[in-house]
Amino acid sequence: MAIDDPGAAFKFVGGSLCLDFINTVSGRGPNPAALAGERDYADIVEKERLVGFDDLMRWGRAAGVLTRAEAAELERAARAGPAHASQVMGRARGLRQAMYRVFTAVIERWKPDATDLAVLNRELGRARAHERLTSGMRGIAWTWNAGGRDLDRILWPTVRSAADLLTSDELKRLRQCDGEDCRWLFLDTSKNRSRRWCEMADCGNRAKVRRFRRRH
Repeated sequence: MAIDDPGAAFKFVGGSLCLDFINTVSGRGPNPAALAGERDYADIVEKERLVGFDDLMRWGRAAGVLTRAEAAELERAARAGPAHASQVMGRARGLRQAMYRVFTAVIERWKPDATDLAVLNRELGRARAHERLTSGMRGIAWTWNAGGRDLDRILWPTVRSAADLLTSDELKRLRQCDGEDCRWLFLDTSKNRSRRWCEMADCGNRAKVRRFRRRH
């Protein structure tokens, strides 16, 4: 798949950059809301959408984190330093899992694990080191000071998004999809805060089909 077609493998239903990043994997395990005893959840296999560094760049393009020129620049840098690219992928997956556990702890009203918060703080510190105040047509704003070999630049706005969400009132809208093998996270912006599915056309319809089959 060419980087010029970045969004084919991804969906953006989370309502926040960090949640959409977390949602690049699905099928994480059992949903407490699902009917018990109908499925062996040990057999669930996670559906990974970030298999290689090129997938991470595609996601960055689709999410609006990278321009086409920046993605091409990163592609060249990754080819020149495959070991570095592999290291960044390991960090990306580690950050994604830590964010998932922290946000699900929030949903369940548990205390987040200190190890997961340490991962977020470590990546946030790296990201903050690349932030700069710049002046433009709309005034002074935060921008990213990135170089051609900063393969982890996709992680910077992602972890900052997580920090912003965790410390905002929007966190009260955080939900987890009721789909049996989904577990995606999203912000419930519905008027009565009754949204149950990441997408009604996807997990919602599958749940309807399952209910119909059980009745008949």
